Amino acid sequence: MKNFFKHLHIVTSHRYKVMKFCFKSGIPLNGLKHDLSKFSISEFKPSTTYYQGTSSPVVEERKHNNGYSDISIHHTNRNKHHYEYWIDIYRGKLIIKPMPFKYSLEYCLDMISASMTYHKNDFTRSYVLDFFLDRKDKYLMHPATKEFIVYTLNEYKENDFKNIKAKKLKPIYENIKDKYEKTYFIETDYNVLNIKK
Repeated sequence: MKNFFKHLHIVTSHRYKVMKFCFKSGIPLNGLKHDLSKFSISEFKPSTTYYQGTSSPVVEERKHNNGYSDISIHHTNRNKHHYEYWIDIYRGKLIIKPMPFKYSLEYCLDMISASMTYHKNDFTRSYVLDFFLDRKDKYLMHPATKEFIVYTLNEYKENDFKNIKAKKLKPIYENIKDKYEKTYFIETDYNVLNIKK
């Protein structure tokens, strides 16, 4: 029961920050809808079980389930600001599409809020960009999405929220997206799974 209230506090605190940032940045509807699935039984109950307070319950759940996370599957399939939502699977290929602008921006604001929430004692504006740069090569994101996120988080690092405005960032996003193919394909090798035919 103790974890119930601790997790509720973290989720609501994080969501409040994202809402505030979304309103400030000009995408208020994204803020209002942000992470509502976290309050569903399918996510909230297991999240209290794997609550740590220093990182997402998804991280802890993966440790106990050989890398798999029911929380993550439920969450990313219902929240368009996660890049996993924009990955399709067809005949052994992963097909990766760019995250639309508003969700890409929401993703950045989500990262800023999560960093503030889980690392409040050592948070700096550069922390968010450094965190993403350390991991981006392992994320199955469309390259246009990655480039836009790096641009936006660097802008946040240099100027706080001064230029984190939808009207300013939308043309930058479009210019970045135009440099790349509409979708990217990644071939998978089912043989590595040792599946018997």
